[in-house]
Amino acid sequence: MTTGYRVAPYTVPVQRRAAGLLHRDSVLRRLDWSLLLSVLALCAIGAVLVWSATRQAAVQTGDDPQAYLKRHVLNAVIGLVLGVVASVFDYRMLRAYAPVLYLLSLAGLVAVLSPLGSTVNGSHSWIVLPAGFSVQPSELAKVALVVGMSMLLAEKRDAEDEPRDVDVVLALAFASVPLALVMLQPDLGTALVICALVLGLVAVSGAPIRWVVGLVLSAVLVAVVAAQTGMLKDYQLDRFRAFFDPTADPKGAGFNVRQAQIAIGSGGVDGQGLFQGQQTQGEFVPAQQTDFIFTVAGEELGFIGAAIVVGLIGLVLWRAGRIAMQADDLFGRLVATGILCWFAFQSFQNIGMTLGIMPVTGVPLPFVSYGGSSMFAGLIAVGLLQNVHMRRYA
Repeated sequence: MTTGYRVAPYTVPVQRRAAGLLHRDSVLRRLDWSLLLSVLALCAIGAVLVWSATRQAAVQTGDDPQAYLKRHVLNAVIGLVLGVVASVFDYRMLRAYAPVLYLLSLAGLVAVLSPLGSTVNGSHSWIVLPAGFSVQPSELAKVALVVGMSMLLAEKRDAEDEPRDVDVVLALAFASVPLALVMLQPDLGTALVICALVLGLVAVSGAPIRWVVGLVLSAVLVAVVAAQTGMLKDYQLDRFRAFFDPTADPKGAGFNVRQAQIAIGSGGVDGQGLFQGQQTQGEFVPAQQTDFIFTVAGEELGFIGAAIVVGLIGLVLWRAGRIAMQADDLFGRLVATGILCWFAFQSFQNIGMTLGIMPVTGVPLPFVSYGGSSMFAGLIAVGLLQNVHMRRYA
């Protein structure tokens, strides 16, 4: 018996290709879609916020009001390509390339301290490129540190259950060189992020608790010594004073935080509307497209919009934690943990300084703030997370 209905011949290959894409062993099935979609949503929201934060100034100067928007989208596209590359090759092969990544990151940090480097907002952290682009090597150094330290802490010998003391010492020495170069810039915000991921990696590696306690006590001691001996610049000390006493210098070091709090507080529940924020469009908050991008969300999108941003970041952190727990080997678990600590501390620091609960240290909000180096490093890290996730049973 026939139904009188025939399947067109050209639909058969299409159906086969679709079945192949949805096969349980296909790449699309093995991707962590919650992580990927959350990151893409943050990039999209960030593009709109960057556009709002920069368009008014561009109109006043006669420049392209969409210039920052276009660059932000371009940065995201390039970062996604880099993330795809980071997810394709088996992450376990990265052990062989960890020394190369480390040396390249050191070369970039040294180049910044040479005449090639440029100073922006008091930090000599940038290398200016043609066509208005710039690169911040310290952002990319985070990726090299995560991979390198994970390799060292995962290299256990004689079937030991925890890294030996010499392995921990070697890993800390590995991290101390780029950390010192970052402090010479000086870039206190990036240095704090590096310290957070180092602490997280040592804690999860199975190292004795004395190492974790020792690192925390050492960090406190270094902070006290730095404040007392002049290792920190005057503007950095002023930021800490403004954090402890916001009324001490409201027109100086405390100006940024006060304007940020006014912007977020004026947003109310549902915000003043996109492109309608008085603080944002009036350019009262400095560096609003980079370090203080969260204030745009708070003012123009209100509590609801800001909560969505925080919720998406929380979802990224949750997925990173799940990937770490489900990793098939210690190296993969440490890579995911390092990225989790990096994203978590940097997000808390960025949002916290806009709310006045953390001192201003100048770190971008992952995937949301304008900046090519931060976007590239963040999406490469997401690619590594997908890499670990897809090969957990391979």
